[in-house]
Amino acid sequence: MEEDGVRDAPGALTEEQAARMLADMNEVIRAGEEMRRLRTEMIKLFAGFGWTQDKIARITEMSQPAVSKQMTRLTADDPLPRLGPALDQHDAAWLEGRLWALAEEVAEALDAARCARFVGALARGRKRFTPESTDELRRLLETDLRLGAAELPAAFRAAYDEISRSLDTGPKPAAGPLRKSAPASAPASVRRTVARQLQRDRLRGA
Repeated sequence: MEEDGVRDAPGALTEEQAARMLADMNEVIRAGEEMRRLRTEMIKLFAGFGWTQDKIARITEMSQPAVSKQMTRLTADDPLPRLGPALDQHDAAWLEGRLWALAEEVAEALDAARCARFVGALARGRKRFTPESTDELRRLLETDLRLGAAELPAAFRAAYDEISRSLDTGPKPAAGPLRKSAPASAPASVRRTVARQLQRDRLRGA
């Protein structure tokens, strides 16, 4: 059978087979592109801390010229992002990062954790945070924390309750008027990443 001027040779893959075969590759490619964009945003964040290019290169495991190239793309009209280190913040991306960290810790500590597959999908870029996926992860964590209560530290449940309350009540309004000269808030992907690390450090007592 001929379609769009192409004839299927005997033994050739079907279109559906080819699509399935390439699906995982496309996910990896997309995840890689997202990670590169995230790394660029993280470099901007580190520059906002006043860190030198040599220090940023060492932390990111990039060459100093590569970091310098990233930095030269910044202009006066491209303000460096701001990000406070306090764990108790209430925007959605920050809370998603904290929830992600808790799910990772539960998945590592609990055999057959129900959230483990979700955590793996997040790590591979197959899952992304949306209101629906966040609710799904909360349900999985709620079950794991209930069934694994005897095995998990009490701090896990306390962290979950705090994060859930904040997700239910929504973000708190900013105190005072916003100034036009104020530095830009860090992108959601950066806030999610930083909150994830800070929450994991807190749960591990670091």
